[in-house]
Amino acid sequence: MTNNEKLITCFEDALNINRDIVIDSLKYQGIPQWDSIAHMSLVAKIEDQFEIMLETEEILDMSSVLQIKKILKKYDLKF
Repeated sequence: MTNNEKLITCFEDALNINRDIVIDSLKYQGIPQWDSIAHMSLVAKIEDQFEIMLETEEILDMSSVLQIKKILKKYDLKF
């Protein structure tokens, strides 16, 4: 499974959404399912999936799928 597929799975599980809508332009609070509570669930899924610990500032900067990928690249993950 690629890192992109792993990230999509995190979104599917945390937000209970169809993987087809998990695209780079999907933004935080851009859909009803991605609210503040789901955001924290998403953070937990990402940390578990990629075995990392995100900084508070990074969590606050997670404003879109594309931005999350940029943040994860700091952890030597390729997308």
